[in-house]
Amino acid sequence: MSAIRNAVVIGLALSTLGSLAQAKELVVYSARQDHLIKPVFDLYTEKTGTTIQFITDSEAPLLARLKAEGANTPADLLITVDAGNLWQAEQQGVLRKVESDVIDANIPAQYRSAGGYWTGLSLRARTIAYSTERVDPATLSTYEALADSEWQGRLCLRTAKKVYNQSLTGTMIETLGAERTAEVLEGWVNNLATPVFPDDTALLQSIAAGQCDVGIVNSYYFGRLEVANPDLPVKLFWPNQGDRGVHVNISGAGVTHYAKHRKGAIAFLEWLTTEEAQRVFADVNQEFPANESVEPSAEVASWGDFKADNINVEVAGRRQAEAIMMMDRAGWH
Repeated sequence: MSAIRNAVVIGLALSTLGSLAQAKELVVYSARQDHLIKPVFDLYTEKTGTTIQFITDSEAPLLARLKAEGANTPADLLITVDAGNLWQAEQQGVLRKVESDVIDANIPAQYRSAGGYWTGLSLRARTIAYSTERVDPATLSTYEALADSEWQGRLCLRTAKKVYNQSLTGTMIETLGAERTAEVLEGWVNNLATPVFPDDTALLQSIAAGQCDVGIVNSYYFGRLEVANPDLPVKLFWPNQGDRGVHVNISGAGVTHYAKHRKGAIAFLEWLTTEEAQRVFADVNQEFPANESVEPSAEVASWGDFKADNINVEVAGRRQAEAIMMMDRAGWH
């Protein structure tokens, strides 16, 4: 980083710190598990004295609640996972546009709303997991190759009902086109070794148990299992390194449209993108920081470097409806 950029970032950080104490209390609607997000809230309270009250639920009920409450909502911020969910929140009018030099400096544009309605806070790679006992990683290459006959009866997938898979499919439609993506999805379904799984943890455990040899998972699920069992006979493979790169998605946040403490909410959102908060995401959640100046945890770094797809994650939202229909036609349920 150049000396000029250093000066700019330091100046922005000081500006943010100067506004941290504008609100004594903020209310957050959060779709993240409490133990993953509370350490960040606690640190902010310790720094500023601002209390963070939060309500936890899944994405759909939180969006429905924000719409129903309208101007009467107590929520100042929405925190959720997946760009598809954040895009939907923007489209439904429950988020407020924020213009922030701090956020723009800290988070790459591909992980932010082009309109300024939300920003990514942490990254997760949706990548290939494979059995170290039955798969030579040299035989792995791309997401699309998992549709080949070589993997018949060897592939595991999570349910298509989960937004993570919808977002992966949406970005594939954007990059490969609808016809080619449909072929890939049909190949994946034909290659399934078992019925689809409700979550990535069960999928990874199935690979370890020998029910299937490969699958597609979010990287942090693997990280949690690896911490609990360092001898897990499963590893991650970074696909598509010769072309578009690994599919990367986000957890993120936006200020609600009717936030009662708008200035305080913006200050908190800006702080969430700084190195201090980003290190908590990296260390606690086994995720990649969205702020590129922050290194991932030692555990995450041990998985190796990879080329990430640089497509704007907004595509996951714009293509979501098309992706869902295509997955259904392929028999991926």
